Amino acid sequence: MEIKSFEDFKLNRQLLNAIEEAGYEQPTPIQQQAIPLAMAGHDVLGIAQTGTGKTAAYLLPLLMKTKYAQGQHPRVLILAPTRELVMQIDKAITELGKYTDIRHLALYGGIGPKAQIEAVQQGVDILVATPGRFSDIYHRGEIVVKHLNTMVMDEADKMMDMGFMPQIRKILEVIPVKRQNMLFSATFPPKVEELSYEFLEFPMRIEVTPQASTADMVAQKLYAVPNFRTKINLLAHLLSDEAVNRLIVFTRSKENADNIYKFLARKVVADNRIRVLHANKGQNTRINAMEAFKEGNIRVLVTTDVTARGIDVNEVSHVINFDVPLIYEDYVHRIGRTGRANRSGEAITFMTIAEEYHIQKIEKIIRMEIPRETIPAEVPIAETPFDEQQGYLREIDNQRKKEDPTFKGAFHEKKNIPTRGRSGPGGGRPTKSPAARSSKPKSGPGRRRRT
Repeated sequence: MEIKSFEDFKLNRQLLNAIEEAGYEQPTPIQQQAIPLAMAGHDVLGIAQTGTGKTAAYLLPLLMKTKYAQGQHPRVLILAPTRELVMQIDKAITELGKYTDIRHLALYGGIGPKAQIEAVQQGVDILVATPGRFSDIYHRGEIVVKHLNTMVMDEADKMMDMGFMPQIRKILEVIPVKRQNMLFSATFPPKVEELSYEFLEFPMRIEVTPQASTADMVAQKLYAVPNFRTKINLLAHLLSDEAVNRLIVFTRSKENADNIYKFLARKVVADNRIRVLHANKGQNTRINAMEAFKEGNIRVLVTTDVTARGIDVNEVSHVINFDVPLIYEDYVHRIGRTGRANRSGEAITFMTIAEEYHIQKIEKIIRMEIPRETIPAEVPIAETPFDEQQGYLREIDNQRKKEDPTFKGAFHEKKNIPTRGRSGPGGGRPTKSPAARSSKPKSGPGRRRRT
């Protein structure tokens, strides 16, 4: 039977009323395929990128199965890799389960466990948790797992990347063997495939888009940029366009995130409409920043990948990868923050010569070449500092050694690096070989000190 509306799923009236009030008009492809299988009791393996509606794809069958509050102990466990995603899932349960009395609770780190333990003691039907906080409270003897009959793992690939496999295995050892399982992942690398064999029993596999594909509604662009300072200049230029009304800037490090935030807050983004998020920020700071971003009170959010999978904001117009991610699947998750809910979006990536290696790997995963753009003429091209240029060259040497273990290194051969120009990312001052540099006097009259 062709499914055209949520009525076709035979959901109860409480859920259908909540779906209508949430503004869901028709099921997405992942929902069309996953909901009937989950409601029939099958184990489900869903490969679907973010923004495809997968959260509702497993929550609606769970809420239909759980029906109402019952007993003291949890019957459903949903594991997710980050506190932001746990909070997002818990919020979706509140929205979809508003006309039921089902009790649900989010468990995550960053705050003390006392309040969460007290909430568990009050009685709960559905637990949404990070593996670490669930294990912590379970080992304190505060979670009884013998009534669990359903378990979901969301963003399984991210959980593997974050090293949660040992904790997940310990959780699987203590929960009942007889249960329904669902595993959802944006990509299906070998680590997730291995987990699926351990976790799922004769699963029904759903793959609504090619593995690790990028959203159809997202226009992708790539700029070859010579250095950090030119990245900053290009970012400032892009922000001068009023069409960039809600932007997420992704960086690899907390240090970069803080530096970008300070520059933009001081010189580019008016009225304090910018925030920075990373693991060093307190939980309340992160929650408040996310809420302000969702409400449109913040124009720019600068963040590390810690929040890449916990941001569910439909109106994000642009994503900028200030740094290319080193976990290549994260590219898919980052750009999946825009182009959501049938809205178009734009994903822009900045690439140095040392990041070109990673872009080539990403393009293999997403099965496409990211369109290249020329840096606009009005963007100042900064000269590459000596130390920064040398760092790029060392990184390129390491990349070549990784691909070819017999490669001895060519760092000493890099004698002439192109100076500033628009033909590519290698801008900077000419560089001598280490041998040539060592022949110069290290001190003396007239020698300029490098800064």
